[in-house]
Amino acid sequence: MPDLTESMKKAALQAMEAAKPVNVAFGTVVQENPLMICVEQKMTLGMGQLILSRNVTDHDMDVTIDWSSNSALTTHRHGIGTEEEMLVTMEGGDPIHTHDIPPSFTGYTNLAHRHGISGRKKMRVHLGLTLGEHVVLLRLQGGQQYLVWDRVV
Repeated sequence: MPDLTESMKKAALQAMEAAKPVNVAFGTVVQENPLMICVEQKMTLGMGQLILSRNVTDHDMDVTIDWSSNSALTTHRHGIGTEEEMLVTMEGGDPIHTHDIPPSFTGYTNLAHRHGISGRKKMRVHLGLTLGEHVVLLRLQGGQQYLVWDRVV
């Protein structure tokens, strides 16, 4: 009758898991690198026990944007003249960035303007955990690993 005993054990385990499918815990980041989280003042979990969701990590994301830059009236200057003159005389900026200016004009001038920025771009989202932040964790079956779900506000 070992098959009946095993079936009963399996049914009992399934009933236990169904009664408590998720164990929620709260923790505090006590160290950033390597990440360590103290769970409810009882135990400290390290990276080997933590699975990080995207909500708590720095990551790159593709986004579609349609922006224009602010007009920099006081800080944005361009050298005017030949490319060679600009490479020598500019105090920063991009010498390849050009404007339609009469060829007789040289020197520096205020050329306030905007730049369009549009299309699909890659952006860095800074969501990494920092010291002292409070998080909500989900304990996985077996209790050996925790999913760091999100911050607690």
